[in-house]
Amino acid sequence: MGGEVGIRSEIGRLRRVICHEPGPELTVVTPDNRSDYLFDDLLDLEAARSEHRRFRAILERFAEVLEVKDLLREVFEGSEAREFLLARSSASFRDRAEGADAEELARLFLEGRTADLPEGDEASLAELVNEAGWLLPPLPNLFFTRDAAAIVGDRVIIAAMAHQVRWTEELIMHTLFGHHPLLANEGTLFDGTQERRLNTSIEGGDVHVLREDLLLLGLSERTSAAGIDELARRVFASSPVQDLVVALLPRHRASIHLDMIFTMVDEGLCCVFPPYFVGPTRLPVVHISKKGPRVHELPNLFEALERLGLSLEPIYCGGDGRTMQEREQWGSGCNMFAVGPGQLLAYARNEYTLRALEEKGGFPIVAAVDFLTGEVPIGAGERFVITFHGSELVRGGGGPRCMTLPVLRREMR
Repeated sequence: MGGEVGIRSEIGRLRRVICHEPGPELTVVTPDNRSDYLFDDLLDLEAARSEHRRFRAILERFAEVLEVKDLLREVFEGSEAREFLLARSSASFRDRAEGADAEELARLFLEGRTADLPEGDEASLAELVNEAGWLLPPLPNLFFTRDAAAIVGDRVIIAAMAHQVRWTEELIMHTLFGHHPLLANEGTLFDGTQERRLNTSIEGGDVHVLREDLLLLGLSERTSAAGIDELARRVFASSPVQDLVVALLPRHRASIHLDMIFTMVDEGLCCVFPPYFVGPTRLPVVHISKKGPRVHELPNLFEALERLGLSLEPIYCGGDGRTMQEREQWGSGCNMFAVGPGQLLAYARNEYTLRALEEKGGFPIVAAVDFLTGEVPIGAGERFVITFHGSELVRGGGGPRCMTLPVLRREMR
């Protein structure tokens, strides 16, 4: 398979996807600094890696899986990508990285590099107060590869991350999509590495490609109105996109991105956190049109999409009871990943969501071990949900969609 990108739906058959196995960068998170690194809790590294490897093993049965560290190492074999990233690093880090081979340089960009302490008997204030100074920050959030980029059609959105601690992730994605032959594309729709205006942010978890001409976006804790306005201007000018539907999310830790409360699971079918889309507590929804009127509010998401020719039926995250809806939404119950139409990967822990998919959507539930061993065969055109254990991964605040950056999908069927 040659190098190319192409995403025209959330559920087309997956051909290529970028992931990143959690690494030593996670060990920098402590009880004192966890909020600085955007974590609610500390993850057990080995447990998280074991769960992620099982997840990747499932993905590899359906598509080519690209690892961020491998991609970085490969582009660092050439001087252009190396020079681009080093030019945007501190002078002290450039001095430290001088002469490093591609493997070491990739490791440094993922795991970070602390400032060297004074030699001999000299003390440093940072050492005295146990506060590390970083020449280059570590990236413990990078295993959520979805956040830092998105593909729309044949072109790339490089995220403008809402938090400075993740800014290097933008640079990495800019480098990979600009230099790696497996990620050849038609250009950048939005480049977050160049977007330094105050309160102009957009992250991949808020970008959903429903059709070639239609995007669903989340105005969220991580994606701003200014970011969406700028994205609208660019996609209308340089892509087939004609309409944006925007859900206005509350500023709540459980719904930092749209994909924490909404995911496409098949043609005409989605999984949602019902309090935000059905009934009196539903979120405001806005339509932004290339043709005009430019921006106007609509009663709810489903009516907005119906007017644009897309009828969706919801399956409820957590089933019909509010208590389990809230518990399983917190456990990334809505955050599933489609490897094809009606073919999903999901956390095994969200039992009520899985039951709703099985009973109301006709999705057989298959455990990862049964799928990987061939104990339960799966037909190419069948609906299914393959479940895997992610009790450690979910503590990072995301699910299967967060951990995947699809770069190539094919036809629906």
